Order: sequence, then C-alpha cells, then structure tokens
Amino acid sequence: QVQLSESGGGLVQPGDSLTLSCAASARTYSLKTMGWFRQAPGKEREFVAAINYGGGVTFYQPSVTGRFTVSRDNVNNMLYLQMTNLQPEDTAVYYCAAQTETRGARDANNYAYWGQGTRVTVSS
Repeated sequence: QVQLSESGGGLVQPGDSLTLSCAASARTYSLKTMGWFRQAPGKEREFVAAINYGGGVTFYQPSVTGRFTVSRDNVNNMLYLQMTNLQPEDTAVYYCAAQTETRGARDANNYAYWGQGTRVTVSS
C-alpha cells in the first residue's frame, strides 16, 4: 500500500505563486504516471497535470498550461506542482495521485493511490 501526503496549500492573492508537494511512502520508481487533480467547491474533481514514470512527458489541463509545472523526484519519492499567476478559479482542494500501471493520464479512474488533499485558496 502506498500513502501519498500533500503539503504546501494555503491562502494567496491573485497573481501569486505556490508550490505543492506530495510525499510518497514508497519508492516512486515503483509508481507509474503521477498526477494532480483538484476539486473546487460544488464541482467535480478534475485533472490538472501529470507526469510520466521517467519525468520526460507531462500533461496539463489547458487552463493551467503555461502557469503550472509538474515535476517528480524519484530519488526522494516526491511529486511537485509549481503554480504561478494563480487566479480565483484555481481555488480548490488539490490531490496527488499515482498509477501502478501506465494508463491515460487524464482519467482519475486510472489512478490507484490518492492523497488526502491540500487546500488552495486564491482571493484578494
């Protein structure tokens, strides 16, 4: 069983930056694609970004492309999401997730492990 633990959320103003971290209890070398999803109040969980096993291929939701950067450190078993130019519509609980088999990166159903989430609030 793999445990994922997110950190780094908080309250920021529009235009600010924030970096989310996800610590995995197992070696991330054993995990395939890892990703970030978010769920805003009253909305369904949605895909944000993902990165493949080797870190060379990334996927983004169009609304975050150019503002968010996903990365992973398989040596230290970490996943990151660097977020810049945050906007109120980015307000949500952000979840880290990991696949045990390589499948479509954008489908939440393809992820076997999930963290508890970290809240990001963007407000002036």
